[in-house]
Amino acid sequence: MSSSFYSFQMVSLLELATVTEEGVRFLSPHDNSPMLLTPEHSISLQNTIGSDIIMQLDDVLVTTSPDKARMREAMERSVRWLDRCIAAHANPSTQNLFCIIQGGLDLELRRECVREMVARDTPGIAVGGLSGGEAKDDYCRVVAACTEMLPERKPRYVMGIGYPEDLVVSVALGADMFDCVWPTRTARFGNAVTSRGVLNLRNRQYAEDFGPVEEGCGCPCCRPAGEDGALGVTRAFVYHNTAKETVAAHLLTIHNVWYQLNLMREAREAIIADRFPAFVRTFFANLYPAREKYPSWAVNALQGVGIDLIKD
Repeated sequence: MSSSFYSFQMVSLLELATVTEEGVRFLSPHDNSPMLLTPEHSISLQNTIGSDIIMQLDDVLVTTSPDKARMREAMERSVRWLDRCIAAHANPSTQNLFCIIQGGLDLELRRECVREMVARDTPGIAVGGLSGGEAKDDYCRVVAACTEMLPERKPRYVMGIGYPEDLVVSVALGADMFDCVWPTRTARFGNAVTSRGVLNLRNRQYAEDFGPVEEGCGCPCCRPAGEDGALGVTRAFVYHNTAKETVAAHLLTIHNVWYQLNLMREAREAIIADRFPAFVRTFFANLYPAREKYPSWAVNALQGVGIDLIKD
C-alpha cells in the first residue's frame, strides 16, 4: 500500500516568522502579504491533502539556542498546540496525526515533553528540533532519552535526519522513521551516496570511469542497460553531465534515494533476523578504511546500546 506524508517546515524560516499562542505569522514568499498559520489551519490543510501521516504544528527552536526560558515556552506551547490539532483533526480514522517532542538539548525538558505527548496517545511520535547544528553526541543523548520512554508499538520518527551513519545509529537507539533533503540535495552537486562513502563524481578521476555509480547497486541507474528497464549509467556519464545538464542530478537522486531506502530495508531485515549488531559493524567497516577512523560519537552511542564497534 502506498503512503504519503506531509508537514510544514518552519524552523528554517524562523527569522521571517513571529510565533505567538495564536500561531505563526509570516510574510508570503510570493507577494510579501502577511499570513497566519494556526494549529487548526495546518491540520485543515493536511486533511484536505489527504496524506496518510500528518504532523502537528509545533513551536520549534534550533537546538543551539541559549535561551532556556524560550525553549521551555516552545515545549509547553507545542503540547498545547497538539491539543488544538487533535481537536481540529477531521479524519482520525484515515490520517495518522503524529505529535512532535520538543525541548532542545535539555534531557529533563525532553522527558517532560515525552510524558505529556505520550499521554495524548497519537498514532505516531516524532522527535523534533534536532539536526540544528548540535554536536552528534548531544543528538544521540536526546534521541536515546526520548526513545527509552516511548511506547514499543508506535512508530518513532526522528525529523530531519539523513546521513547514513545517523540513520544506522538512530535505529540502534530505537528510532524507526526519518526524513531529510540531503540525499537529493547532494545529488545536485554531483555526489553519489554509496556504501563506501560519498563519491564526488565531478572529480576528473571519473572522466573515463565507465563503471556503474556503485558496483552491485540494484537501483535503475546502476544496473546494466536494458535489464528490466535499467539505465546502465556510468560514472563517466555523470561526470560529463553534472555541470551541464540536470539529467545527472536526476539520475543521482534516483540512486541516492534508492541507497537510503535499501539501507533501511537491510537494517529492518537484520533486526528481524536477530543480526542487527553484525549489520552495524559491517556497515561501519565498509564506510571507513580503519577502525580508528570511526567517529567517536557513533562508537560511544552504540556502546550505550550494547554494540561494540572496536572489539573483534
